[in-house]
Amino acid sequence: MSLLQQYAILLALTIGTIGFVLSLYAIARAIGRDTPEPGKDVPATGGQLSRDPVWVRYHARYYGYALLFLAFDMEMAFMYPWSVVYREEGLVALLDMGVFLAILFLGLLYGWSQGAFRRQ
Repeated sequence: MSLLQQYAILLALTIGTIGFVLSLYAIARAIGRDTPEPGKDVPATGGQLSRDPVWVRYHARYYGYALLFLAFDMEMAFMYPWSVVYREEGLVALLDMGVFLAILFLGLLYGWSQGAFRRQ
């Protein structure tokens, strides 16, 4: 199969997918009803107005938790591809991941020293 045939198949699949999605959207618009209700535009659950404002300010201590979560989330995001490549690269990949984990551990120690894990 030539390169041009492969691109033709890819283009046909793309056009077919877009056509399928647009046809489903058209069917949903034709069959479905648009019923205006007063509670649809209310930014709360159950269609009732909220007592609190919609834009709530969070306390600054939660940002530390968010940063720690992001650090460990990034660790897991990089650990999977690393585990796939580890067999091919060997010791170099192990040392690279060791440096990465050491940097994350330093961030964890810094958060601990600043009291990010204390209950308040």
